[in-house]
Amino acid sequence: MKKKVCKIYLFRHGRTVYNVKEIFTGWKHTKLTWRGRRDAKRVAKKLKGKKFDVAFRTKLPRSMETLSYVLKFHPECKKIVTDNRMIERSYGILEGTSHKEFMKKMGERAYDLRKEGDAIENLSPVLRKKVIMFLGKKEYEAVHRGYNVRVPGGESFADVEKRVRDFIFYIKKYVKENKVNVAISAHGNSIRLFRKVMEKVSREEAVDWFIPYDKVFEYSVLV
Repeated sequence: MKKKVCKIYLFRHGRTVYNVKEIFTGWKHTKLTWRGRRDAKRVAKKLKGKKFDVAFRTKLPRSMETLSYVLKFHPECKKIVTDNRMIERSYGILEGTSHKEFMKKMGERAYDLRKEGDAIENLSPVLRKKVIMFLGKKEYEAVHRGYNVRVPGGESFADVEKRVRDFIFYIKKYVKENKVNVAISAHGNSIRLFRKVMEKVSREEAVDWFIPYDKVFEYSVLV
């Protein structure tokens, strides 16, 4: 019997107020900007010709709102599931802190870079360059590659990967058992680790990725 191929469609929420203001967001609630709504509409347009039966989102409003734009073109999708294994990385004590304030305190050495420095991947490319200039290349690499380092009160990349791996195992099983296509409205860092696992890339490569707001990542599952 010939096997059927089912699809997983994975996308990031649109840009938010915190993204634009360069604030560490994590699990905080923040609304989509007009550009974020445009991002969501672009994702919706890219998925318009696809079919999926089940949609997954997280509890965060930005994930829900982005999905709502996508679902306008998918009356065939009758089931929506909230699953927080694909929620954004928690930035603990840094949540609500602006990147500029982070940089200012870094300059004063008020932050413990062995702990908070791993949040550098969330900075804009311009601010990353400033960090490299300030710290020096070797120290920057040591801080930025702290894969197992938790921001106080938050998560490390390893923590996020653990829950994302668990979700991937679940979603593959779900797709195979139900023979359905699924859509997932997720977040930058959960997508980063989802891609790392599914595409079998190194930690270094995954950490350096920028996850676009208007791109759909597509994966196939034999059922």
